[in-house]
Amino acid sequence: MSASDTVNPLPDLESDEAAERFVDEADLSAYDLSAMKRVRFEFDKKTARVNMRLPQGLLDRLKAEAEARGIPYQRLIREVLEAHIGGRKPDGA
Repeated sequence: MSASDTVNPLPDLESDEAAERFVDEADLSAYDLSAMKRVRFEFDKKTARVNMRLPQGLLDRLKAEAEARGIPYQRLIREVLEAHIGGRKPDGA
């Protein structure tokens, strides 16, 4: 690998402002982005609560899937519900 092919690790950014400044100013092709994960931001306020009983095995599988995707299991449940009702596949499925 030549010096021109070298990639840099991403810096630790301490604030949203620092991250925005970095993205605006940096040549991102000079950084190793291989460890990046896709994230889905949730902007809608959650105002309603749901309480339901599930078989323990199903809950365990939900939690394992959510952990594998790096999200809380309640978010995975919302994504599955949104996908079913909205007719789209959940991210990562």
